Amino acid sequence: MRRPALYSSSSSPPPAEVPGQQAQTGPVIEHAPGTRFFSLSSPRLLWAALAVMALLLALSLSLALRPQPRKLTQADIHAAVLKTLETAQLPSAVAKAYDTIRPSVVRVTGYGKSKNGKEDVEVGVGTGVVIVDKGIILTNLHVVQGAQTIKVVFSDGLESTAHITGAQPENDLAVLQAHKIPDDMIAATMRSTGDLAPGDHVLAVGYPFGIGPSASAGVISGLKRTFRSPEGKQEMRNLIQFDAAANPGNSGGPLVTMDGEVVGIVTAILNPNQQRSFVGIAFAVPIENAASAVGLTPF
Repeated sequence: MRRPALYSSSSSPPPAEVPGQQAQTGPVIEHAPGTRFFSLSSPRLLWAALAVMALLLALSLSLALRPQPRKLTQADIHAAVLKTLETAQLPSAVAKAYDTIRPSVVRVTGYGKSKNGKEDVEVGVGTGVVIVDKGIILTNLHVVQGAQTIKVVFSDGLESTAHITGAQPENDLAVLQAHKIPDDMIAATMRSTGDLAPGDHVLAVGYPFGIGPSASAGVISGLKRTFRSPEGKQEMRNLIQFDAAANPGNSGGPLVTMDGEVVGIVTAILNPNQQRSFVGIAFAVPIENAASAVGLTPF
């Protein structure tokens, strides 16, 4: 009797067993060529981790060892300010006072008719100072007295006619109202003369002989002085004497402190030689008197 076949003709015979080798019981998995897998115990992975850690450590040490900026102290600030003061070219006190008062100073010219009555001729030239920003100007009465036409020129070049609104003959003061004024008109600041003393620095600004505006610096020479005009027609009292250069044309201009504040209106110079030139003695009406001429409350 023939035994039944365990395998069909289409089936492959079982592999032959090799003596001493156990047969594989599970399926055999084959990997595609060139494919690799990393495990946690892979040396390459460990070295990469160590390299990253070393880089992070080096970066941390670099940031920690970097010098920190020093905290700024008050001594540092004082040193910087002192250095600036030593090296910077700062304007002088006189220059600052001039810059302060300059926008308020005007040139004042009085005109009259010529002999034939057809032309305007200059009969007086002086200076004025704006004390109210509506165009109210203080000047000397002798600058505009007898003039048929008065013209003023402001610091920005604007020219305007003006008329007299008030006068104080005993102090040779006149109050003018300009008919046109600059859009950015700046009035001068007035200051009491109560604390003035001989030796205080002052500045006179005006148009000596029509040239200007010109600045001249000096000191207060004395207070409460009396001056009599060369003709002897008028005696003025309670004047400020100063030694800043003043000449014809300075009349009516401001006498100011180093803060640029008006303490007087320049009104006269002493001319013992009758040459109408400055010899070191000039006088100004205290601003309290000038303010009262305008109707302002005295300080």
